[in-house]
This record gives sequence, structure tokens and C-alpha cells, in this order.
Amino acid sequence: MEYSGISESTTSIDYDPRSFLCDNTAFVFATITTTVLYCLVFVLSLVGNSLVLWVLVKYESLESLTNVFILNLCLSDLVFSCLLPVWISGYHWGWVLGDFLCKLLSMIFCVSLYSSIFFLTVMTVHRYLSVVSPLSALRVHTLRRRVLATAAVWSASVLFSVPDAISHRVHPWGCDYSGPVWFLASVYQHNAFFLLSGAVILFCYARILGTLFRSRCRRRHRTVRLIFAVVAAYFLSWAPYNAILFLRTLPHFGLLQTCEASRQLEYAVHVCRNLAFSHCCFNPVLYVFVGVKFRTHLKSLLRQFWGAGGRGPQAPPLFPHSPGASFY
Repeated sequence: MEYSGISESTTSIDYDPRSFLCDNTAFVFATITTTVLYCLVFVLSLVGNSLVLWVLVKYESLESLTNVFILNLCLSDLVFSCLLPVWISGYHWGWVLGDFLCKLLSMIFCVSLYSSIFFLTVMTVHRYLSVVSPLSALRVHTLRRRVLATAAVWSASVLFSVPDAISHRVHPWGCDYSGPVWFLASVYQHNAFFLLSGAVILFCYARILGTLFRSRCRRRHRTVRLIFAVVAAYFLSWAPYNAILFLRTLPHFGLLQTCEASRQLEYAVHVCRNLAFSHCCFNPVLYVFVGVKFRTHLKSLLRQFWGAGGRGPQAPPLFPHSPGASFY
């Protein structure tokens, strides 16, 4: 799957010699817009996700399984955003980090993607069980269970990312797949997980909404609303990019081989990729606008930060630390 910033505008040249005949102007367009956007996303993601982690650690209990999942989503987004400067440097100076880091960073990139999908899916299933089958949610989530659930998701993410590490190597144009077969396998694998997790999430939310319509508990509505917003933002960000990458596999089967189609696909890839890569800074914004409790914690945290040198003791947060409660 074409993830790195520098490979996407040139991969088709390597895989299809006829693309030399096409004047690829998308690279100039991508270099300017992507550099500015990635710098902005990197800063916003670093600040936003760090604040979320700070709020979780300072005000909330990690005995809540949902809080554990959100914490790991923040870590996944931070890992993803820290790779953005690498792609920016690749646009301007090519790949200068060597073959080992080419493989390692490609693997880390995929780990962050898969872990986001898996954590969102598991978090949705957990919320489904809590709403549709409340008795199943009464079981205490021990430290051992929380660690096992987290370790299982990260282990699966690493396992499915190994092929990307094996298949990447340094080319004259940058870090890229060693052949078209690996590119096709990566695209289809990621799309398969994306569609499967989407189907599971749609099923869960269909059942959740049916249950909530019969319930008058407003707290349940607020609980589900944030998770739904986070999941929806992820899929709306990544769905166009996955779809356009699937279209880029079609020339390997004799379809969309004209120069005009190639140019249109290149522009679409850059636009959809920029939207997808910007996702790592979306979740903190959603927590602020949708999560009432998180917004209150954040206000309290900012008051303490700006008033650290002020007079008088600090007021306690409106929502005190509550073991087992989710911060939203």
C-alpha cells in the first residue's frame, strides 16, 4: 500500500514503463500543499493528543477499558504524526535514511494504521456489549484483562505489518515496494481489514441505536455519541484514500492506462492522502466538542496551567477522579 509521501507520485513509473510518456505534474502540486499541511497537522496532533493523554492520566482512571482504548488511540496518532516530518523530508531531499529505516518506518506506519482500526473496532464492540447487554459490562475489567486486550491489539498490528517491512527497499526515487505484487497485496490486505471492521462497526451501531431509541437514559446517549464521532471521523477520512488506492491497482490489470486517467488518479491520491493523514489531529477536536467531561477537565487543566503562579489554592475539577468511569 502506498503510504510514504515520496513514493506515490512515482510508483506508477516504476511499475509501468508506459507512464514515462505521461507528463506527471501532480508531484509539483503535491510537494507544495503537502509540506504546508503536514507541518500544520504535525504540530496540532502533537499538542492535541498530548493534552488528551495529560487529561487521562491526571483526572481519569485507567480502570475503564474505554479510557485504555482512547489512550492507545492517542499513542497511535502520536506515532503516526511523528512520521510526517520523514515524509516531508522525502519530498524535498529524497530518501537519505538507508534501507533499514526504510523498512522499519514503513512497518511503524502500518502498525499505527492497523492499531487505529483494531482499537476503534474493539472499542465499538465493547460499547455495543455495554448498551445492548448491560449485564456483560458489569464484570470488573482487571489489570490483567486490560493489559491482555491492549497487548493483543498491538501484537496483531505488528504481525500484519511485517509484510510491509519485508517488501520495502530503497529505490532511486525513495523508499517503496520492491515490486507490484507487494503493492497489490498491501492494498488488498488493508482494504479487507478496513471493510471488515466497517461491517462490524455498522452492525454494532445499528443494534446500539435500536436500543437507545427504546431507552430514556441521556447518559447512554452521550456515551455512545463520542465513540460514534471518533469512528465516523476515522472512516470518513480513510475511506476515500483506500478507495483511490484500490483504483490505482486497476492499471496492473489493463484498466485505466491512459495518461489522462493516470494524471487524474495522481491528483486524487494526493488529495485523499492529505485528508487521511490529517486524521491524527481530529480526535482531540472531537473530544473537546463532543465530550462534555473531557471539555471540563481540559478547562480545569488550562486554568491550573495559566494560574500556576497565581494566588490562592486551585479549585478541584468539576468531575472528580472516578475509578472505572470513562472520561467522556
